[in-house]
Amino acid sequence: MNRRNRGSSSSSSSSRVSSYGNRQFSDNRRTQSGGGATDYFRRRSDVPVKRNNDKDESDNKGEDHTDVSFIVGTCSSMCPERERVTRERLRDLAVFERLYGNPSKSSTDLAVKKFCRTLSAADVQASDVRPLPVLEETLKYLLSLLDSREHPFEVVHDFIFDRTRSIRQDLSIQNLANERVIYLYEEMVKFHVISHKRLQSCSGTSISPMHHLNMEQLAKTLTSLYNIYDANRKSDSTHENEAEFRSLYVLLHLNPSSGVMGEPLSLWFRKLTFALVKSKEICFVRNLLRLYRMGNYKNFLSRIASEATYLQYCISEPHIREMRSVAVQYINSVCYKLQPYSLLRLSQNLMMKELDVESLCHGCGLQTCTDSDGFTVLTTKQSTFRSPEDKFKVYDLIGIERMKR
Repeated sequence: MNRRNRGSSSSSSSSRVSSYGNRQFSDNRRTQSGGGATDYFRRRSDVPVKRNNDKDESDNKGEDHTDVSFIVGTCSSMCPERERVTRERLRDLAVFERLYGNPSKSSTDLAVKKFCRTLSAADVQASDVRPLPVLEETLKYLLSLLDSREHPFEVVHDFIFDRTRSIRQDLSIQNLANERVIYLYEEMVKFHVISHKRLQSCSGTSISPMHHLNMEQLAKTLTSLYNIYDANRKSDSTHENEAEFRSLYVLLHLNPSSGVMGEPLSLWFRKLTFALVKSKEICFVRNLLRLYRMGNYKNFLSRIASEATYLQYCISEPHIREMRSVAVQYINSVCYKLQPYSLLRLSQNLMMKELDVESLCHGCGLQTCTDSDGFTVLTTKQSTFRSPEDKFKVYDLIGIERMKR
């Protein structure tokens, strides 16, 4: 498919979306999964159709997908023609799908299949289901929109959020669970993790529920990914990126009251292979969890700055803010009143710029001043401490420059 993106929102991504003939996914991944051309549609009997408790992939409310578990999709475009025509008639097109901005006109290059919440077995037709090569190309196109500057991030997120759920739904209907599917799930997890970070910088009444839904789908997508890892496991081996993606589960338990992931860590760790338990990624997050629970803010922050991957940092960012405000509270409470605390020293402990530390102190209701030597200091034992009013204000963590997206 030669994708020539037209319309106001898609021009920036056209150069990043290749045709099927030039696909970078298939050739090498086909070899990795060991099945040649037939591996495109390899199904595993050990992976149930409703795998991973990922209810959103079908959301059938009692409907059984068993009778459609061996469907092989034949839709050759990102959106089935029947759906595209219907949505054009109903003017149900997202801004990214409108041809030249027309809300009632799209094209095969722009329209992407929507997620269907109530999908019954009788509704499923092979012509409405996209095979794996089309799903790979569709996800590549969707992720290319992440860097779009033509629309606010929450608009971009909302579109990709829905369309990636549809991709997972098509994968589930076809019961696909091979190495190439692992790659798709890893990319979708990355999307939710990066959105977790970027949504915190957005404003508006819709951001809080959007953030909650994103975390909910992150948990479900991770659970699906873990089950597919297990289904493709050979002895005690691990997949290339498995340890990092497993480590995200631990980081989601830094705040036990969040309820994002259901299974307690004590039970979850027992199910890991020995190789995973001993991996540097899992050892790192276990140490991080210990430091967080001890309130050891200095080592917690320095470990993240020196060892965390970008995905681990994105999940940890809210807890970085929390630990910094806790540190300011500790110092204000326990230091001697006649010995003001240097903001330069505090900035080194909190891995922040000195000006950002001053802003944080003010956000916590504390006053700073300049001492006789001209250094900015925090006068301790102030009774006005409070949790920062702007709980989503982000301060850079010194050292994250080494991280790669």
